[in-house]
Amino acid sequence: MKRMHVIVSGRVQGVFFRAYTRETAMTLSLTGWVRNLYDGRVETVFEGKDKDVQAMLEWCKKGTPHAVVKHVDAAEEPYTGEFRDFRITY
Repeated sequence: MKRMHVIVSGRVQGVFFRAYTRETAMTLSLTGWVRNLYDGRVETVFEGKDKDVQAMLEWCKKGTPHAVVKHVDAAEEPYTGEFRDFRITY
């Protein structure tokens, strides 16, 4: 099991990035959260099976159809199993 903390930069707010992130995470059976940051970036933490976490990370590099992802800062963190589902937080 694996956990990633990711911050995505570019045109990622106002393009349904959070909703698509949640949908993709749920499809991959990942748990965690996603939120907008005040500076226009999106932050997400997700946990699950290694291959699913990797697939989610690759998705973050592309984003939604209307997003323009410029940079993805990803850091692996210790898996905690603290989440029950995947949520959009505010």
